[in-house]
Amino acid sequence: MEFAIVDIETTGGMPSTHGITEIAIVIHNGIEVTGKYSTLVNPMQKIPPFIVGMTGISDEMVAKAPLFEEVAPQIYNLLNGRVFVAHNVSFDYSFVHFHMDRAGFKWSAPKLCTIKLSRKVFPGLAKYGLGSLTRDLGIRIEGRHRAWGDAQATAEVLSLAIEKQGMSPIHHLLTKKEPYKKKASPKPGSEEATDNTSED
Repeated sequence: MEFAIVDIETTGGMPSTHGITEIAIVIHNGIEVTGKYSTLVNPMQKIPPFIVGMTGISDEMVAKAPLFEEVAPQIYNLLNGRVFVAHNVSFDYSFVHFHMDRAGFKWSAPKLCTIKLSRKVFPGLAKYGLGSLTRDLGIRIEGRHRAWGDAQATAEVLSLAIEKQGMSPIHHLLTKKEPYKKKASPKPGSEEATDNTSED
């Protein structure tokens, strides 16, 4: 089983109306990291000031970056046939799936949320947002709220979870059938998004 650990930065919380400004992908074979990819993306829309303040990604930085459609073939090759892993996976997956589809790629993948995995493997922590979790696990994030730094940190969380309990919790989460709940992705910077993916 191979994993594609993904983190994205966006202009907002809705895939159909907001764009991706950065994507990072770490390939993991269940034992170690075997590949890495990251790029800024031109979302073809203004980045709101509060997101610029959080991520440091400005309109000037993405002005000459490739469009998502231009990097979609490479992203497809990295994601295809692998488990899609992210911290608060529904947010990242919904954006990537929507923009891949709009770029002409019919793609889907099994999803693994490292928040749910961490709650099973590292129970009893006060919070499971990426910032709090990595502090508790002794993981240093190089570039918090940038796709590359967060993706690398999430890959380290996955590695530690596998080292501690093997693949059993992952298989359980991948095969677990949960009731369908229609729920919008949390907007970046919101209380819900902060609880799951931000500093605390």
